[in-house]
Amino acid sequence: MSYPAKFPVAASEPEQILTLTNPKPHLWLIELHNGVDNRLTVTMIDHALQPALDAVEKAWRERWRSSQDEKGKEGAKGALIIVGRRNQDKFFSNGFDFESVLSNPNFFNLPTIAAINGHCFAGGMMLSLACDYRIMTDGSKRNAFMCMNEIHFGAPWPLSFAALLRTKVMNPAVHRKIALEGHRFTPKEALAAGLVDYIVEGNTAAILAKAEEVAETLSPLAREGVWGIIKVRSTLNIGPARKADGSRWTVGLASASLGNDSERSSGGSCVV
Repeated sequence: MSYPAKFPVAASEPEQILTLTNPKPHLWLIELHNGVDNRLTVTMIDHALQPALDAVEKAWRERWRSSQDEKGKEGAKGALIIVGRRNQDKFFSNGFDFESVLSNPNFFNLPTIAAINGHCFAGGMMLSLACDYRIMTDGSKRNAFMCMNEIHFGAPWPLSFAALLRTKVMNPAVHRKIALEGHRFTPKEALAAGLVDYIVEGNTAAILAKAEEVAETLSPLAREGVWGIIKVRSTLNIGPARKADGSRWTVGLASASLGNDSERSSGGSCVV
């Protein structure tokens, strides 16, 4: 694949709503640019984001396989950053969700980082939670909130939302604020609640710079090809899974290519 790659592939340029780049051999960057606020529409998910994620995994797997005989396995490093439109600082994604797109970054076999460069609502928040790490604007130049606001307009959550939130948010008070109160978390509140790992002063470029710094630190951890499997196992309820699926349980783990990050406490992140 040549870069930059634009999606949907078959669409004309004005209708292409996602750009995939490969700024470093081991780093991929997905930029969402679907209208003003990067809504997660059917087209965005089925014909842009999902194919882009598949393309990243395929490219990394090819590098990973070819590097297995190399000393140090430098070619097996890898990380992915997802960011909202880069020429603005207002929205990461204000969109809706579909279950398929959550399961992909959530089980990806290399570290995934959400560069949250603006408001992060509903499906946009879920997309960020599906990533392993989250870096958010500090809101000092422009307001930015994380929020699941469905409670305020009577939209029941898909089961995929609930499953993801249970995995990512261990604090019951924070869980309640998200799900039942539709609280709008400021960046500082999101940091204190463990919803994001860093908040960054500045514009989208500054947030991306921090995301790339984190990616550089994490990318070597993809070398052995077990990042996704360990994520799956670290969050799986093993007893019921084995009882329900029998022998398929082991096969499913062995074939998993994606997963969840480790548990977060309600605090302890860093401010930069």
